[in-house]
Amino acid sequence: MDQFVIQGSKKLRGEIDARGAKNAAFPLLAATLLTKEDCVIRNLPLIEDVHRTIEILQSMGAKVDWIGERAVKINTKNADPKKISKNLMIQLRGSVLFFGPLLGRFKKAALPQPGGCVIGARPIDTHLDAFSQLGVQIHPKGEGFDMEFSGTLKANQVILNEFSVTATENILLFASLLGKPVNIKVADLDYQVQELISVLRKMGVKVSLSGHHAIVVKGKKQLRGFDHFLMYDPIEAGTFILLALASKGMISVKNVELQFLELFLKKLKDFGASLEITKDAKGRGTVKVMPSTLFIDKIQSFIYPGIHSDLQSPLGVLATQTRGSTLLHDPLYEGRLKYLEELVKMGAEIYFADPHRALINGPTKLYGTNLGTFDLRGGAALIIAALIAEGKSTIQNAYQVDRGYEKIEERLQKLGADIKRVKKP
Repeated sequence: MDQFVIQGSKKLRGEIDARGAKNAAFPLLAATLLTKEDCVIRNLPLIEDVHRTIEILQSMGAKVDWIGERAVKINTKNADPKKISKNLMIQLRGSVLFFGPLLGRFKKAALPQPGGCVIGARPIDTHLDAFSQLGVQIHPKGEGFDMEFSGTLKANQVILNEFSVTATENILLFASLLGKPVNIKVADLDYQVQELISVLRKMGVKVSLSGHHAIVVKGKKQLRGFDHFLMYDPIEAGTFILLALASKGMISVKNVELQFLELFLKKLKDFGASLEITKDAKGRGTVKVMPSTLFIDKIQSFIYPGIHSDLQSPLGVLATQTRGSTLLHDPLYEGRLKYLEELVKMGAEIYFADPHRALINGPTKLYGTNLGTFDLRGGAALIIAALIAEGKSTIQNAYQVDRGYEKIEERLQKLGADIKRVKKP
């Protein structure tokens, strides 16, 4: 298992690009199962979770050809869901998105409970309930489920039990091969969902927003293939912006999907961040971050268009370097604050109110130490903490970070960071 060894307190400056959006890649890869025609996805991030998702498709018999460094052509004409690798399915949370397209195309699926980060209980009850509302028969079996759809809709609307990105995507994928419209209510409309909608429209699906957090999908029995340039990752861009602020570096972050970070950027400016934002015609831009003195009173993550829960972890690191007390609140995941325990080991002054809330006092000097990585976003946050700390830090389980950040150490080295990947003894 690789680990990162970081010597902190180095001046950081330069430019860094956001790569393709990890969480938007999963539903697009799953959507290739909806058609027997070729599908091309460009700008894929070369990260572990994307590689595992592609391997799941290949395990079913999908033909996969890399036609460029970050471009892949996939044909699932000969896919057989009975051959799906259940071992790969249980390794990542994103594998839950195979439920929808497999049920839509093959009318049945025997799938295990998907895996993922240790950020608290994330059952797939909302997914199963939504499929049941439409007439899918679900039978728990061991550590998984046998699912079957007769082809006849039980209802023409789904009311999700919660705002779930992946449940919204799953029903979108499932409904895309039905001939009748399906209305999805309490739908999440974050960047991943909007990206999937763009691709489904290219495939011939009619998708419209019908009100507050409601989507109407009218699918077809046969869909076209697609050629799509994947959007850039707003979470990765936000992480790099927070790295720049925490380290008081002079860093320009490029390929920023500004439309999905509007509240995040506004709040940073309210906190005192000095940002220069340039925007192109496609809504993307560059954010230049200058050294700033910040005061943060409260950070609360919430569903889109709120501040992403995935950005809460690096925001917590930033809060250790700002004046006064910051209330950190993540109502979504009770395990998301685990990384704060590692910051305490580094010298941070943090008081836990409950699994969802913590009070962070700053500014405090952080000191390098041996750190554990519990989840993808927490791992990225600990890298930021180690970069601004005094002395050497070792971060275990680099794989967690590799799941979502492509060659992170090489990209940070170009900013002047002293970070190395080493094999664990």
